[in-house]
Amino acid sequence: MAEEAILGFLQNNDEIAHSGYFAAEHNLDHEEVKNVIKSLQAFRYIEAKVLKREFYGLTDEGKKYAAEGSPEFHFFSAVPEEGTISMDDLQRMLDPFVFDVGSKQAPKKKWVAMGQQVSRTVQHVEDKVKEMLLQIQQGLELDQESLKSLKYRKLIILTEKWSGYSEVKKGANYAPERRSLATDLTRENLQNWQELDFKEYNVNAKGQPVDSGHLHPLLKVRKQFKDIFYQMGFEEMPTNNFVESSFWNFDALFQPQQHPARDSHDTFFLKAPSTTRELTEDYVARVKQVHESGGFGSRGYNCEWKREEANKNLLRTHTTAVSSRMLYELAKGPFTPKKYYSIDRVFRNEAVDKTHLAEFHQIEGVVCDRGLTLGDLIGVLQEFFSRLGMSELRFKPAYNPYTEPSMEIFSYHAGLEKWVEIGNSGMFRPEMLRPMGLPEDVRVIAWGLSLERPTMILYECDNIRELFGHKVDLKKVKENPLCRIGIESS
Repeated sequence: MAEEAILGFLQNNDEIAHSGYFAAEHNLDHEEVKNVIKSLQAFRYIEAKVLKREFYGLTDEGKKYAAEGSPEFHFFSAVPEEGTISMDDLQRMLDPFVFDVGSKQAPKKKWVAMGQQVSRTVQHVEDKVKEMLLQIQQGLELDQESLKSLKYRKLIILTEKWSGYSEVKKGANYAPERRSLATDLTRENLQNWQELDFKEYNVNAKGQPVDSGHLHPLLKVRKQFKDIFYQMGFEEMPTNNFVESSFWNFDALFQPQQHPARDSHDTFFLKAPSTTRELTEDYVARVKQVHESGGFGSRGYNCEWKREEANKNLLRTHTTAVSSRMLYELAKGPFTPKKYYSIDRVFRNEAVDKTHLAEFHQIEGVVCDRGLTLGDLIGVLQEFFSRLGMSELRFKPAYNPYTEPSMEIFSYHAGLEKWVEIGNSGMFRPEMLRPMGLPEDVRVIAWGLSLERPTMILYECDNIRELFGHKVDLKKVKENPLCRIGIESS
């Protein structure tokens, strides 16, 4: 019925100006009219423009402003035309709510000059907020900027969304009645093709999306970090063991057994198997010696080192446990300079919030060679982070149990317009390296950062739980863009 009405009306008229008015005049359902217009437009029987309209109502606060005027207008009106008035006097004269809102909005609109004394900067003002609210009450339309300002102040609320069509005119294929089109190339249709009208084929139409797997943003960013490490000549360390002994996770790194990180409040210890049986006794003895009595220029910690603490199994708290194993293996043979990296999961007993999880990914780089200095570490960091697009770096002295000197790494973030911490770094201590058996002139420089933080920045995610865990939005995983860090510089 709606189709006949639309096509019949256009046979004798130039256009349908408004689909809503047309539906009301012909006693038709507007939703049906919209669907018919959309269908006829697809087959080029008609042409039409889409209309969209939003209707707003006033909140309780908006109704009060519409009836009594805005707080900034009352604030301005309370300021004398000549001279000044103190803030204390204004506060006594006005309602607390009016004073609070008006004292913020009136200076923002440059109606008054604020200080201990308040004076007018203009003599007359119009209460445009009240005018706009009255227009909305009357059903009139406002420009987007005005609506935005009222919504920001929570003076209006969206009550209805409306859509329709305007300027509905005859199209290229207009006819008073829709023709039946053949849609299939059957034997019968081909035999009678001269008598039939065939539906046009849209060769530009997209096909059905192909179902396929999608890389998670973390995997995309990890791949780019791996490529950067490979470009710099690093080789990947095996990080497939999540379970580690306290010895390799802490003691081999010269981290004291009394350190807070070794407490159950910070570390996940295993119940079964609770201890390890695979430790090299002569190396354990050297580590015990340097902890208790020092050596290699160190006084040690001057306290008892307990084997039972070192034997405890845990979920590794950092991938540096893997680095210590690799350096120990390197010390067994003739020394060869090495550059190692790892990117894998670590675990810490932390309270979960928008920036912290109990498990996350650590990126670590390690360089082992003769005669390395702090200058070499800074140079490697400059090269590494420049490939990430971070060319402005600063370094701040820090403390780590197993590195000395140690540095926090900061980069200038142009978007935030401030320096932000991006990682930690340092040179492994002799108390860690000499018990392994590495030559005395060998130095090891290292740095680390998380994988999640740069991924959150790149993909504009402000809650880590939306990136990793059961709250991940699978639609975002499917639609997230390519990770471009390191691409331009490579």
